[in-house]
Amino acid sequence: MFSISKIREGFNKTRNFLKEKLSQISFLGRELNESELKEIEEILILSDFGYDFTKQLISELKNNFKKTETENTLQEVLQNEIIKTLNQFESKSTATLKPKVILLIGVNGVGKTTTIAKLANIYKKENLKVIIGAADTFRVAANEQLNIWTSRLGIDIVQQKQGADPGAVAYDTVQSAIAKNYDIALIDTAGRLHTKNNLMDELSKIGRVIKKIISDAPHEIYLVIDASTGQNGIEQAKVFSKYLGLTGIIITKLDGTAKGGIVVNIVQQLKIPIKFIGVGESIDDLQEFDATAYTNAIFNQLEEVK
Repeated sequence: MFSISKIREGFNKTRNFLKEKLSQISFLGRELNESELKEIEEILILSDFGYDFTKQLISELKNNFKKTETENTLQEVLQNEIIKTLNQFESKSTATLKPKVILLIGVNGVGKTTTIAKLANIYKKENLKVIIGAADTFRVAANEQLNIWTSRLGIDIVQQKQGADPGAVAYDTVQSAIAKNYDIALIDTAGRLHTKNNLMDELSKIGRVIKKIISDAPHEIYLVIDASTGQNGIEQAKVFSKYLGLTGIIITKLDGTAKGGIVVNIVQQLKIPIKFIGVGESIDDLQEFDATAYTNAIFNQLEEVK
């Protein structure tokens, strides 16, 4: 279930800001003038929707919008454009047989290791058999975190000593997943600074190693982004995207520090779909993304969507 209430709280500031500003230009009976369009542009930029989406919306307003019957018309146009943008990119898994291999990547500090545990929890609740590969062998804390989580969740883990070859961990994880008939193999990876070429080489190597066992794997490569980092997170994502064939984005920390427009900004710039969002610290606070429900949450509409 996509919990609107979880993110509704986090976006109080964004929602109130949008409603206040949009209501000021919500009189009826004529087309928007240039001054109003500039004001809308500023509102969207300040809400982290980004330049590309803002340009798209302003173009839509210029071409197709005329205020007519209701004060909500402008908000409805904005909501429709948000949903259209969020739904325009789809990725389909190439997995045809078990196991489905999923690689999680991202810089340190975005919540990647915790996200793996939360993702494992989602799959386990779907009665899928899950194994985790602890391929972030450079950071002791990552393995310790995964050990705690897998113990709590009753999920198997493959790991080696600190400093071991990450590719070897990934290889062993996939081999074990095949031998023991797992449905899902989740592989954690290192997340040192994205500006270091050796990290990208290492991630590419993990992908090549996995392909030696299953030719069309990894079936999903999810990039984890911290929503509160804003444009910096998007720039990180662009670097990863250059080196790896990303299939989806997981956005963490949508729990009060981020502005509501950042999700739209990420999709618009990266041309990659949002798969999951993190809305809190507990194990159940990773949710499958739903564009309509998310947009409703920003504008405080509707109840929980199942």
